Amino acid sequence: MRVDAFTYELPEELIAQRPAAERESARLCVVLPHALEHHVVRELPELLPDGALLVVNDTRVVPARLLGHRRPSGGKVEIFLVRQEGSTGRGERWRALGRASKTLRPDTEIEVGALTVRVLTRHDDGTLDVELESGDGRSVRELVHALGHVPLPPYIARGDDADDAARYQTVFARVDGAVAAPTAGLHLTDALLARLMARGAAQTAITLHVGLGTFQPVTAEDLDDHPMHAEFFEVSEATAHAIAAARKRGAPVVAVGTTVARALESAADRERPGLVVPQAGETRLLIQPGYRFRVVDRLLTNFHLPRSTLLAMVCAFAGTERILEAYAACVRDRYRFFSYGDAMLVAREPRTP
Repeated sequence: MRVDAFTYELPEELIAQRPAAERESARLCVVLPHALEHHVVRELPELLPDGALLVVNDTRVVPARLLGHRRPSGGKVEIFLVRQEGSTGRGERWRALGRASKTLRPDTEIEVGALTVRVLTRHDDGTLDVELESGDGRSVRELVHALGHVPLPPYIARGDDADDAARYQTVFARVDGAVAAPTAGLHLTDALLARLMARGAAQTAITLHVGLGTFQPVTAEDLDDHPMHAEFFEVSEATAHAIAAARKRGAPVVAVGTTVARALESAADRERPGLVVPQAGETRLLIQPGYRFRVVDRLLTNFHLPRSTLLAMVCAFAGTERILEAYAACVRDRYRFFSYGDAMLVAREPRTP
């Protein structure tokens, strides 16, 4: 499908630069089959059927921007950690991006406080293999969390601050590995989840480490020609059992974010509709209109960039015309867009055999 089918006009001032004062206070556009309703996130317990299964992404954002100096010259260097690729005898090995006044070549060492970043390999695409080594008694991961900066998206036109360390992380973040937040989950609080559980809802989790590719622009004219980025995901046996139990009681599976939808659909059981197969690995699944969802019944999601694979996924879920009409209505109503913005709850047509 042509990428320009997923275009809409967005005034720059509607791109949220800060989160809402309270997580639950973000606005929520509910997209029904034939209507739009306007709510706030704290009303979610009244908007979902009793017994619904919420599936969240428990990935934890790594403070992936490391600002340091080249040894011995002292020149400024920025290292952006993209994906951990293993351990070494002295620390951790990561795929990374680097920015410096001079090319970062193998054996270059960068000092980031007590952390040493050593360039191992430079790839043809400009990415680097780097080794991170601790210079004191703390672990590499402790130093990364102490010294790193929150990797805010490029459309947030400011540096990170102490507030971002808390607000660009979900309350259920558990597994280090993401370089961008699963943003739909940013709206949920422990109190809101408790209210949902009190109404009979259930909760389970997947892990999908959101990669730098989530910001990768689609340059191809057709989505079929777009090289979809790979992301690590894991769907556990416990989550598979929770989904099977939801099916048995006739409850909808609610994906909290496109990352959850991508993981669940990647793990969909091809033999048993509506169920998933426990697994871990990488997914390159690109969901666009024409795709038939096998697992997800409802989708809680933020607003996505024009011409993006994430917007294409939401359009696949509920129809391109319907979603773009909802986006246009929310622009007129001055909703706040993207990572720190407001949200949508999208209902899909009932499952058919």
